[in-house]
Amino acid sequence: MAADIGRSVRGSVRVRMTGVAVAVVGVTLLVGAVALVLSLNAALVREVRAAAMVRAADAVRVVAAGGDPSAAAAGDDDVVLQVLGPSGAVLDATPNVAGEPALVRLAPGRSRRIDVTFDDDDFLVVAAAAADGRTVLVGHSLDTVVESTRTLAVLLAVGLPVLLLVVGATAWRVVGWALAPVDAIRVEADTITGTQLHRRVPRPSSRDEIGRLADTMNRMLDRLELARARERRFVADASHELRSPIAAIRQHAEVALAHPDAVPAAELARTAHAESLRMQALVDDLLLLAQADEQTLSVRRQPVDLDDLVLAEARRVRHEADHLRVDTSGVSAARIDGDPAALRRVLHNLGDNAARHARHRVAYALLDRDGFAELRVDDDGPGVPAADRSRVFDRFVRLDDARARTGGGSGLGLAIVAEIVAAHGGAVVIDDGPLGGARVTVRLPLAPD
Repeated sequence: MAADIGRSVRGSVRVRMTGVAVAVVGVTLLVGAVALVLSLNAALVREVRAAAMVRAADAVRVVAAGGDPSAAAAGDDDVVLQVLGPSGAVLDATPNVAGEPALVRLAPGRSRRIDVTFDDDDFLVVAAAAADGRTVLVGHSLDTVVESTRTLAVLLAVGLPVLLLVVGATAWRVVGWALAPVDAIRVEADTITGTQLHRRVPRPSSRDEIGRLADTMNRMLDRLELARARERRFVADASHELRSPIAAIRQHAEVALAHPDAVPAAELARTAHAESLRMQALVDDLLLLAQADEQTLSVRRQPVDLDDLVLAEARRVRHEADHLRVDTSGVSAARIDGDPAALRRVLHNLGDNAARHARHRVAYALLDRDGFAELRVDDDGPGVPAADRSRVFDRFVRLDDARARTGGGSGLGLAIVAEIVAAHGGAVVIDDGPLGGARVTVRLPLAPD
């Protein structure tokens, strides 16, 4: 448990972002501190060199005037002076280097940092040319340079970690504040179960990426809630539809068992056969819709003369509903790429729907319009109210005058039509028809020439 918590903390965005901020600022400050120390050291050394050059120039003037240049530097332990002859021998020197050999061999105008025996600090020695081939060496202690540089380094060594702690604490607080809405979204999303899809994650007031994330999560929950509601309604409706044929078969079987002579075997067989066919049709419809939901509904495309299928369907309706007048005068030739079996199912469902609601007339028309085959199926029934024209393509939807199961239909016919037409790249709509009832219009892309 502790190990899991440790891994979770180490892997958190807050820790990573704080670590990156501290690392970037730390490296930047370290580079800046080193550059500052080196720059200060170089500047102080230049100042010491300039001061030594000034003393050397003064000493050269004293030598030229025949005076004693070492007298001016006597008593100052931070300064040494030697006057060298043309051969390099020491002609004169300050007391702190009396009796010592030449500090260094330097050409006039040059300088060098040296270690001396009489002091713990290094000295910077410069050389200047004097009269008669003599050379004046002036050395200046670098103790002020070392002390100043050391003091600055100590201050930086103490101050930079403190500054990094401040940066880390600030980054931790700022990142935590920025990620607090994300954590609230995570906590809420983690508690939403399949039975609580009505809940939504909190949305921060800011219009940034986190706000858009919350909006996306809530839209996803909207879709899940809708899908869940549709699934539950679908299962409930399917169960209700399957209950009727099962109940009919069970009722006749129970009567036959209780009164063997009252129900002839042929009648029981006919009832069981009819109800089993009804269940099979319903299961086939449910399977097709499930394939559509899973986007696995496939159509085997081939050139199809849609007018032949329409005329064949009209003959079927004319035969099965002989009280209706079926008009096919508006059917013209049209060829599409489609699945003949699926298209027959579309026409069968549309024909059953029209025949179920028509009083006296059903009319078919097939037109070639703007690159689409436009099929129209009209009836002279009660029509479909405008408010229900999109809803009738939902599953298990029956309008009030079609709710009786004796009138046929499970409420899946038009839903199947919509799915198959969509799989063919077409569209289906319902409007008022010229016969006074409904007009169902199906548009399918024509086959290329």
